Amino acid sequence: MENLLPNKLFFIFFGGAMFLAAAVVVEGNWCVARSDASTQALQTSLDYACGSGADCTPLQPNNGLCFLPNTIQAHSSYAFNSYFQRKGMAPGSCDFSGTATVAKTDPSYGSCVYPIFSKVCVRDLNLMNNLSLALFIGKKEDFL
Repeated sequence: MENLLPNKLFFIFFGGAMFLAAAVVVEGNWCVARSDASTQALQTSLDYACGSGADCTPLQPNNGLCFLPNTIQAHSSYAFNSYFQRKGMAPGSCDFSGTATVAKTDPSYGSCVYPIFSKVCVRDLNLMNNLSLALFIGKKEDFL
């Protein structure tokens, strides 16, 4: 992740003021469940991801945009990617005891959008203290 140059600019309204922020949109880095992982191993890793910082709200049965298909493979992939992105795609954050792998193709489908990592670079200290990492929920085309 080091030595990345911003490739998008955004205006951010914060505290009644407008700031210009630069973002790095990184392509081709999603964490997904391995197709050869066992159901039991995936369930253990899914529980870990959801309990350790992943946003698993979209996997909820009543109104979750990523609930369907209701499979351990699909749910694990979404949770693993959420965890991976929230950890800044740090080395080792897409392993889950060997049940996950980094994919180069966006696994989003229909209304289920897998987040992509963007680092926001700002010069204003007050804003920087309150906004150090942004996860832009959307397809990469929305930011290009």
